[in-house]
Amino acid sequence: MALNASVNRDGASPAGLMCELLEEPALTKIAEARPEFGWVTTSDKTGDRQTAYQIRVTGRAGTLWDSGQVASGQSINVDYAGEPLTPDTSYSWKVKTWTALAGEGGWSAAQAFTTAEVLQPYATTRYPLLETPMVPASINKKGEHHYVADFGTVAFGYLTLEFDAPEAGSMQVHLAERGDTNGVNKNPGGTVRYRMMTKRFEKGMNTLSVHSDPDSRNTEEQAIAIPKALGVIMPFRYVELENCPVELKASMIRQVAVHYPFNDQAAAFESSNDILDQIWELCRYSMKATSFCGVYVDGDRERIPYEADAYINQLSHYAVDREFSLARYSHEYLLKHPTWPTEWKQHSVMMAWADYMYTGNSESLAQCYDQLKAEKTLEQRARDDGLLNTKGMRDIVDWPGGERDGYTFKEVNTVVNAFHYENLKQMRLFAEVLGKEDDARDYEKRAQKFYQVFNDKLFDSTRGVYVDGEGTDHASLHANMMPLAFGLVPDDRLERVADFVVSRGMACSVYAAQYLMEGLYNAGRADEAFDLLTSEDIRSWYNMIRVGATITLEAWDNTFKPNQDWNHAWGAVPGNIIPRYLLGVRPLEAGFGKALIRPMPGPLERAASTIPTIRGPIKVTLANKPGEPFELAVTIPVTMTARVEIPLPGGEGEVMVNGKAATSRTVNGFAVIDGVGSGTHTFRTTGAVMARMKKVASEHETQGR
Repeated sequence: MALNASVNRDGASPAGLMCELLEEPALTKIAEARPEFGWVTTSDKTGDRQTAYQIRVTGRAGTLWDSGQVASGQSINVDYAGEPLTPDTSYSWKVKTWTALAGEGGWSAAQAFTTAEVLQPYATTRYPLLETPMVPASINKKGEHHYVADFGTVAFGYLTLEFDAPEAGSMQVHLAERGDTNGVNKNPGGTVRYRMMTKRFEKGMNTLSVHSDPDSRNTEEQAIAIPKALGVIMPFRYVELENCPVELKASMIRQVAVHYPFNDQAAAFESSNDILDQIWELCRYSMKATSFCGVYVDGDRERIPYEADAYINQLSHYAVDREFSLARYSHEYLLKHPTWPTEWKQHSVMMAWADYMYTGNSESLAQCYDQLKAEKTLEQRARDDGLLNTKGMRDIVDWPGGERDGYTFKEVNTVVNAFHYENLKQMRLFAEVLGKEDDARDYEKRAQKFYQVFNDKLFDSTRGVYVDGEGTDHASLHANMMPLAFGLVPDDRLERVADFVVSRGMACSVYAAQYLMEGLYNAGRADEAFDLLTSEDIRSWYNMIRVGATITLEAWDNTFKPNQDWNHAWGAVPGNIIPRYLLGVRPLEAGFGKALIRPMPGPLERAASTIPTIRGPIKVTLANKPGEPFELAVTIPVTMTARVEIPLPGGEGEVMVNGKAATSRTVNGFAVIDGVGSGTHTFRTTGAVMARMKKVASEHETQGR
């Protein structure tokens, strides 16, 4: 799925064409009657901007729509406005742009698409699953007719073998997700997968497909069904063959990986910390490998979509691929098939928000707004003071239950209410986008009132911590990191709450680590966040690598969840935390019309990254070595502007931009440079980066839990 590109004598041509948010629409059929088009405007002029575009759509009979030159900077979500498209028909489209500095560009390469048999006013089109044959990373001969092949990474799929047998017979084929000193772990524990099948072969050439037996748990009614044409699939990395009739060579054996289309070149990350690099790659690959159902699922044990799992999956998927259809489809699927935990319902609002902010496309939002309002904000549970009472519901706080840091459940639950505040803020913005002015005003008033009541009733001012709920004095990590993550902590309380959160360490699951990391970065605790990102403790992402996983785990270790999956995307939190917080790249305006670039590297001395967006990749390179100026280089796409915030040594100083003194303002220790245009820009502080200083929570802030 490489970006579309062409060379044109007339000048720069648009690249990265998208139809219905798909980079490769020819792989599927477009179900929407009036699809939207998007592209990446290109220019080699720093500070350039798009001033106009022209789209041309053609079919067998010629041109159906020529927009003419449209004076606009819009490059995403441009609605088709030609003659009605015919079902089950092939078309192509192309675009050219004008920019302020480079002028008229050339036409893009044409992008083909085919309409579905039935066209609808609104539809979310997704791709079919792909089958990718993978060669073994190594083959080890264990004995006569006995081999172990290692494919390097776990993939969901099946095995193929092709060989010329001297005589007929049968062999034992072992497929395993986990290895050991012998190559295949046949007693892996938990829900880690291992299967053995006996396969018959004939004399002469054999082409065998080896599929595991179906699993009764992940083929139940609620599970997402794998297309029958693919057969039964399972996650495996290692293959052991006993009684193999030939000398096994790499050309004879393939792991056929089943996955959603994925661009392996869309994102990149490399830094001065090897552990961080390994963790990023673990998370990046997890996005590809766990897409095997064509909808975000919770792993192999159940293969069921859950809202919280899907939200983390969504954020990390956006960070490593320019792909939006799978997240949207998963979100809309979960609206029709909701799950049981209280907070999971609240995550549906958050999924809708992420979809809108990363695509700039409000179609899905318009379709689901009423349902979000009626069912997912839990407004019917609000008391007169605005706090939610969830008596009788199934609050979860964290999962598994042993990861809750001793949380005390009450009818008014601090964690649930922190999510509610986030939902109120997001619903206000949704209402504004959709022109629902009365709703927007109502949500704004409720959020303001809620903020005050939450802080009045759920904060222990003596200890400087939030308690778990109304009627308890217990204060857990979760009751404090969630308010930090969602902007509920007033400035005068921020330090004490953050100190308490730091003092608890990683006293949560891989799921709740999403909000722990967000809370720490929001509180300015980049050093402590980095410590957790790169920790080598048992509660760490590095532990997943150490035990041999190539996809993120459902829990930190089998110690904490004996029946865990070894292929759970909600464990891939660093996949989005590294680009969104450590490098600081997030959308300030929907569809990345404006980006925030606010790096918080902590002690990381060097990093370079490519972060995909719907408008094209943002590139970030930073140097953060103690005793030297902090340096940042960013490359911003043509139809995007950015607010760049540079961490100042000691919280004060000046910044040079492209070798000249910058016009900036200092906010909370960052030099803020707004309105940065397209192209590559370099930022350099006049002061030197200081040696790292770790803040340690005082004793009284860890007592009285």
